[in-house]
Formats: sequence, structure tokens, C-alpha cells
Amino acid sequence: MVGERIRTTVVGFAGALVVFAILFSFVGVDRLVAQLSAADAATVALVVFVTIGWLAAWSLALRTVLAVLGVEISSVKAFLVFAGATFSNNITPFGQAGGEPVTALLISRTADAEYETGLAAIASVDTLNFVPSMSLALIGVGYFATETTLGRNLELAVGAVVVLGVAVPALIYVGWQRRYSLERRAVRRVTPAIQRIAGVLPRVSAPSAASIERRVGRFFQAIERVALNPRGLAMALLLSTTGWAFQMLGLWLSFEAIGASIPLSITLFVVPMAAIAGVTPLPGGAGGIESMLVVLLLAATGPAVTEPIALAAVVIYRGAVYWVPILIGGAVMGVVGVRERP
Repeated sequence: MVGERIRTTVVGFAGALVVFAILFSFVGVDRLVAQLSAADAATVALVVFVTIGWLAAWSLALRTVLAVLGVEISSVKAFLVFAGATFSNNITPFGQAGGEPVTALLISRTADAEYETGLAAIASVDTLNFVPSMSLALIGVGYFATETTLGRNLELAVGAVVVLGVAVPALIYVGWQRRYSLERRAVRRVTPAIQRIAGVLPRVSAPSAASIERRVGRFFQAIERVALNPRGLAMALLLSTTGWAFQMLGLWLSFEAIGASIPLSITLFVVPMAAIAGVTPLPGGAGGIESMLVVLLLAATGPAVTEPIALAAVVIYRGAVYWVPILIGGAVMGVVGVRERP
């Protein structure tokens, strides 16, 4: 299991390096370096600062959801836990889908919570983060369309956002209405898989079907508690929107750092659209998100922004959004790992 996970991660990073190599060769390494070397250091520092603001906002959203579930955690610990969660997402293929199990384990160990509660909390936060992202994207596109005509590539991207903005909430609603049948199906499907895995692991006894059923039931009950708490949901959504605003401000500042300017409305739809590339089998979407950002920015800005300028700004922005959580979260995961050693 561990060896397979390591191989998957290594293959994912290798794929990301290939994507970066293609992207850099397309733009030109020399031109990219020239743009980056001229960047204003103080503004780059501001990008890092707003990145920390994004982490803080989303960590408070996680703290809010945990409070709804009866788990008390300080703001500082929530920040460190969320940084560790983002670290897991950034080194795991398929983004949040690959990092959530590790994140749930981190929450259970640091916040004195059951694993199912931690999994429900991070799954709820990831789902809630989707709502403002699509809303902000549609607002940004609507405002940007009043100022200029959308190109063909941008129209396709907007169409994809509209489809996702309708399809995902519809699927969530249907899933909520059928949550009890989904719970029964989950028990039937995961029980044999968990028992097979436990059977081949050393020093691990296979759990009974009743035990697995109870744990799956606790997970669904935790999800239900979050969904039925309007005040907690509203606060989490507000904090999620604040986090997205920090990310969008970070991209705008990245252009300012290299002496270029773009309308803030462009960042409203470019950032959440590009985040969709995080579901690729690349660790944290590395390579995929950067490529998507460059394509969308060039389509939105036209000749006003060249390929080297767009890529340089994206490198500064993504360098902060990707590596700040890696550094902070990696330290958190290291400390937790040391404490867990016998």
C-alpha cells in the first residue's frame, strides 16, 4: 500500500515536470527569467502575505465546521491543521480527492476527534468551497463581458463553469435526498474492500461488518449535522469566499509585481476556472493549473498581456499558493509524525 502510494506520487510529479517543461519551452525560458528577475520584491512579499490570508480564512472555515460537529480547536491549531491538509493535497494526485483521507487522519490526531468526524469536516469544507468559487466566476464573467467581447476559448470555459455550477449542486441535492440509501450502498461496497486490505496488513485485525457500518454511519451523521446548521454553513461560506478573494488578489498582485496590470474582474473567473485542473492526476494540480491559468489569462487579456508576462505572473502566484502550504504543512506533518512514533 505505502509503496504503491509512493510510486503514484513519483509518477505524478514526473508528469508535472513534463507539463512544466512543455509550458516553459513554449513561452521561452530566457524571456520568463527576464520577467521574473525584474519583479518587485516588496509586491512579491505581498503575494505571500495574502496567501497566508487565504490559508487563515479557509482554516477558520474548517474550525467552524468542526465546531458544528462538537470538536473545539483553536484558531492557531486550525491554521496548522489546514496547512497540513493543503500539504497533503499538494503532494497527492487528484487534489482534494487524494489528500482527504490523510487530512482526516491529521484532524483526528491533532484535534482529538474521531476519524469519521475529521473526514466529514474536510469533505464538507471542500464542498462548501465550490459554491463561492462558481458564484464568483459567474459574477466576474458577467462584469467582464460588459467591458469587452468574450473570445471563443473564453466562451467555452464559461460554458464549462455554467454546466458545473448547475450540475454539481444538483448532484449534491440528489445525493442529500438519497443519503440513507447511499449510506447503505457505501457500507456494502467498502466493507469487503476494508476487510481485504486489513487482512494483508501486518498487525492489523480485520474489522467486523458491524464495526464498519457504525463508522460509515457516523460519517454520514456528521455530514448531516453540518448540512442542518444554517448559521455554521453561512459562516463557513463567508470564510470560504474570503479565502477565494485572497487568492484572486494574489494573482492580481503577481501581475503588479512584474509591472503589468489586469482588471481585477479577470481574476474573479480565471482563478476558480483554473482550480478545476486540480482534479488531474498531477500532485496538487501542479502543471495543470498553471497551464490553465496561462491559457485563460491570454484569452481574457488578448494582446495586452504576452506569454512571458502571463507565465511570470502565474509562476509568482502559484509559487506562493503551492509552496507556502508545502513549507508550513510539511513542518506540521513532520512534527505529528515524530510525536506518533513509539
